[in-house]
Amino acid sequence: MTERDMQKAALRGEPSYVWREGQKRRLEIIVRAAGERIRGLVLENGCGVGMYVEHLAPYGGCIIGLEYDFERAAEAGTRSPDILNAAGEALPLPSDAFDLILSHEVLEHVRDDALAVREMLRALKPGGRMVLFAPNRGYPVETHGIFWNGKYYFGNKPFINYLPRKWRDRLAPHVKVYSRRDLEKLFTGLPVEFIEQSIIFGAYDNIIARFGVFGKVLRGILQFLEKTPLKGLGLSHFWVVEKG
Repeated sequence: MTERDMQKAALRGEPSYVWREGQKRRLEIIVRAAGERIRGLVLENGCGVGMYVEHLAPYGGCIIGLEYDFERAAEAGTRSPDILNAAGEALPLPSDAFDLILSHEVLEHVRDDALAVREMLRALKPGGRMVLFAPNRGYPVETHGIFWNGKYYFGNKPFINYLPRKWRDRLAPHVKVYSRRDLEKLFTGLPVEFIEQSIIFGAYDNIIARFGVFGKVLRGILQFLEKTPLKGLGLSHFWVVEKG
């Protein structure tokens, strides 16, 4: 990874470049949460290089992708003609228009997450749904790397999110992390109903590729924990929010 790529990874995260079991599972979760809305007007807010835009299209809706990074938006444009290059805090889209908005591990990278949430709700139709994935502070690994002495260190760093918030944010100023209460604050005073507020583990495709059966057993155990109180240790919040 070049220095430029490292800087982009720090600022904007790394999108899905390949389609594996983890992406397939999340797509199934999205489709289940969306219901009939998947066949309507759908926005992926922060679409990266367009992997989910491409895989949502066969469900019959009109899928629009929005991406802040120009190069990633251009690559997404090779998968779909309906890609916009814009910021999530100022959606160039009409109000009360969308049946479904997907925000997949994006909110933590925007400058103003509360404004980004309000913009998504503005663009949703009454009765439309936002499907939101965002990093869970309870997960014992910070997956976005850290800064130390002014240098960025890419990769998974254990226990960073368990530090006091002031220290955690000093090591990872480039990315937010959320408790349930943090996310709820973003919706305070907004006309919403929470359809689902859960936490999920990952699919650990890299571990499976490296360790085979052991990785599959680990994935099975961790995903089973989603049905227990230990889901609080999971990778990502998964919320379904309906506009009133």
